[in-house]
Amino acid sequence: MSSDLGWVPPGVDTTVPSPARVYDYWLGGGHNFAPDRVLAEKILQIMPGVRDAARLNRSFLRRAALHMVGQGVRQFLDIGSGIPTVGNLHEIVQAEAPDCRVVYVDKDPVAVAHSELILANNPNTAVLQADLRDLDTIFDAGPTRELIDFDQPVGLFMLLLLHFVPDEWDPAAIVGQYRDRLVPGSFLALSHASAEAKPTGMDEAVQTYNTKSSQNQAFPRTYDEVLRFFDGFELVEPGLVGCPAWRPDGEGDFAANPEINEVPFAGVAVKR
Repeated sequence: MSSDLGWVPPGVDTTVPSPARVYDYWLGGGHNFAPDRVLAEKILQIMPGVRDAARLNRSFLRRAALHMVGQGVRQFLDIGSGIPTVGNLHEIVQAEAPDCRVVYVDKDPVAVAHSELILANNPNTAVLQADLRDLDTIFDAGPTRELIDFDQPVGLFMLLLLHFVPDEWDPAAIVGQYRDRLVPGSFLALSHASAEAKPTGMDEAVQTYNTKSSQNQAFPRTYDEVLRFFDGFELVEPGLVGCPAWRPDGEGDFAANPEINEVPFAGVAVKR
């Protein structure tokens, strides 16, 4: 995709691969640049199942969102939302309950610019450009305050996000800061790359990604490390599991290669 398209903000360095755009490519999206595609294809050659892992995560988003809507949640905050592709959060929840409101947050300017185009005619959605650590910016922004009543439960999404957060940032503490701003009855949906799943090529794929991407490094974590992110929440059944094992609708929610089914951990929890 050419970097001179109108939705690409000035100053965006399209020569450096971006996690949001690599993920967009794996999902079959069209909002990525040549360096993103080169890195995405290189990782696919090393670990062919990574595209399935991305699809499994997208399917988990749908099931988690529908669960929250079924529990009465009507407002959602999606941190690290990435580039919109088919099956966006707002499409899922508003199809079930048209009054649902969604605020997307991402630090990638290309993701934000394209989101603005997608959401331009949807008054119950907004997008912000911010780092996940900028809680005051996210919570106090005009669009957030207009769409989300923080005296009511919120559905918080952090999907395939925290494995780009280094330990020195204390990601568990960051999640805790979000938790503390949400009222009881709010939900957290989270997915994260596993350090325990070892499908063919995964270690080399992570090393390749970290070598080629100067924007973000990937830090897969163990089950217990990911479980810490849910401190202060109560996990709903079946708990923290391999992504497709979280309340699957059928065989289509699983990858053909069983090793890939364990690559992302996933869980949904409620604040009591």
